[in-house]
Amino acid sequence: MAPFNPLRSGDPARLGGYSLVGRLGEGGQGVVYLATDPAGAHVAIKWLRPGDAVSTERFLREVEVARRVAAFCTAQVLATGSELDRPYIVSEYIEGPTLQRVVQEQGPRSGPALHRLAIATATALAAIHQAGIVHRDFKPANVIIAPDGPRVIDFGIARALNATSTITSSPVGTPSFMAPEQLLGHQVGPAADMFTWACTIAYAASGRPPFGSDTMPAVINRVLNAPPDVSELDEPLREVVHACLSKDPSLRPTAEQAIMRLLRQQPGHHGAPQGPFHAPEFRSTIHPPPRRKRTGLVVGLSAGAAALLVVVAAVVVPWGRLVDLAADSPTVRTGERTPSPTKSARITPSPTASPSRQRLLGTQATVYERPGDPIRLTSYEVYDKKAKEWVNYARKGLTGSFSRYEDNWETLLSPDGRLLAERGKDYTSDKYDAIFITDRRTGRKTTVKTVKEPLISSIRAWSNDGSKILLNIERSKGDEWLYPGFAIVDVATGKLAMADVPGTTENSFGWDGRGEGVVNQYGSDLRFFDASGRRLRDVRDIGDLPAGTLDIFSPSGASFATECPDGELCVWDSRTGERLRMISTSCDKLLGWYDETHLYCWELDNAAKDRIEVIDFTGKEIRTLVDIPDGVGYSPTFTRTP
Repeated sequence: MAPFNPLRSGDPARLGGYSLVGRLGEGGQGVVYLATDPAGAHVAIKWLRPGDAVSTERFLREVEVARRVAAFCTAQVLATGSELDRPYIVSEYIEGPTLQRVVQEQGPRSGPALHRLAIATATALAAIHQAGIVHRDFKPANVIIAPDGPRVIDFGIARALNATSTITSSPVGTPSFMAPEQLLGHQVGPAADMFTWACTIAYAASGRPPFGSDTMPAVINRVLNAPPDVSELDEPLREVVHACLSKDPSLRPTAEQAIMRLLRQQPGHHGAPQGPFHAPEFRSTIHPPPRRKRTGLVVGLSAGAAALLVVVAAVVVPWGRLVDLAADSPTVRTGERTPSPTKSARITPSPTASPSRQRLLGTQATVYERPGDPIRLTSYEVYDKKAKEWVNYARKGLTGSFSRYEDNWETLLSPDGRLLAERGKDYTSDKYDAIFITDRRTGRKTTVKTVKEPLISSIRAWSNDGSKILLNIERSKGDEWLYPGFAIVDVATGKLAMADVPGTTENSFGWDGRGEGVVNQYGSDLRFFDASGRRLRDVRDIGDLPAGTLDIFSPSGASFATECPDGELCVWDSRTGERLRMISTSCDKLLGWYDETHLYCWELDNAAKDRIEVIDFTGKEIRTLVDIPDGVGYSPTFTRTP
């Protein structure tokens, strides 16, 4: 049994029929006693300090809501009552030390133990939130390391989300484990718990809170303005924790989303990693056998076209939110507003023009195209269940038929449709990975050797002008793929420039849009590097960059889109970083921008076919680009037409 202190003078001998044994702890809200029920079983009783009658009544009503929380990962609320106009809570007594005590006495957690702790506590918060509760004081002292796993305690003071009356918005909690909105006295919701959960996991991994624990003013200033220290965490936990520590509550993952990110199975060597610049195979649950990883969606949608998830021109970077690494000032997000008109031409999909149809080789999928379409399907991959491998298909140009490239892992068409970049399934005779660039008009083929086995160099994107190709250098670590750097190929000369990036990442690199440097994602931030791999600056709090998106930026670069934490789509102003709108849609995966006022996305249907649909800013479906039979592993790549 955990140690307890004797009762003090003034402590009651009994509360609500329970005999008090001793004191387990004391805090600003009240005293926690060890007690026994009439059958002799131990329970914990928290007796709140004196308050007014309204507060007591409100508290008891909200605790009744807390009793709905699933008991498997919390201390179950057994009873409530009031003594001397002071409410008390009777809860299950959980044997075991607190996480705070474990870390102090045994040191930080790491490896599988830390991962289990993160999953279990996030699951507890998910249960609490589903019951309509915000914990408001999640911290290491409120996590019990019980014999059957971690339990979350002391959420009786929490606010019921659906209560008809609310308790004060005054800060409740411990500054080192409080969200910015709590410190500022703003309304708090489940997102505040996710911030404190992230602080707790960072503490468990390092023995210190991510914003320090010195003076209260210093801690509060860091929580509000400074980046967190999560250096002791490994991926994927570091990415999830970093995202939950966003200053903006709307950008933090929910408990359920955090759990899914942590449980997400890492794909095999042929599967597409789930970093922001990779696209997963859709509707396929079988990954090909290990040998050489396929890259997935790699063609973007810039005018002339390169791309991947975040390939943008310099003018579209939200410079108002660029933060020098040495800067101390916080990033500030302003309120939402209506997007201003742009001078870019708007291409409105015609509902009356009859589309041409083309059945795609290797699958029963059909592509629908109309003259003047601003984007074109240029390549795709299909998973062959019999052969248990991905088969690559590429178009002969921006229009026309497709051909099978069974010896390639990937192909990528240049912006003008003339050059085809390929990566084969085999290393060269001297054990190098290589890419091949073929001129479709002349037949001239250039071979560029890149890295030696077991490294690979996946094709990422063409530069906007078609003069360079970005490659990701990758190495396997078990079932994971890591990115120690990147390489840039000069197409005219065939020369290769390698760049090592300090701190291996699980997220791939993409062009910054100018063809001069690259970007990758870290948590909810976008990191910029020059062509040599030197880190330049960060763009903070951009939200989720959905795996599988071809290009988050509009054709003009005036706007960009991300996935909001609640599953909706968010459109942002590229210049100011302001959120322009949220789009409620049935889309399952954002793929990119069709034109300046339309997006296109993957929609998984319950019927026999799934679809790639064009949608407007209201979420309305405008037209179908591709339909795909349900259950097919299919990965498309679109290129913006000149």
